[in-house]
Amino acid sequence: MKTLKYLLIGIFFGIVLVKAEVVSWYRIYEMFRLQSWYMFGVVGSAVVTGIIGIQVIKSFKMRNFYGEPYHIEVRPKGFSRYLYGGIIFGLGWAMVGACPGPMFALVGTGYWAVFLVIVGALLGTFVYGLLRKVLPH
Repeated sequence: MKTLKYLLIGIFFGIVLVKAEVVSWYRIYEMFRLQSWYMFGVVGSAVVTGIIGIQVIKSFKMRNFYGEPYHIEVRPKGFSRYLYGGIIFGLGWAMVGACPGPMFALVGTGYWAVFLVIVGALLGTFVYGLLRKVLPH
């Protein structure tokens, strides 16, 4: 029953992404060409929402799906790994025209070719898992 609740939340979130045109290839194209600030506003508001959410979780000592307290690991400071990771992520996003979350929303709207993108994303994740120990972190 708990899983159904999260599935319904995911479906609702996908509908919101589609209606807000966040999954639109044209919106993403405009963003990377610096022709429109719409997507930067969406991404920026997501970052701010995430920061506020983490602070609420910490302040109220909230618990996860299984009733266990959240363990939020403090990441070591660094610049290069975020720079390189962001460049790789951004290049993938620009080439494909879809971020990982909206890829599933695009499948839900009938763009079946996005399955190839999902397979590529899964393959990239698998390769990262294989190379993780030799990559600079």
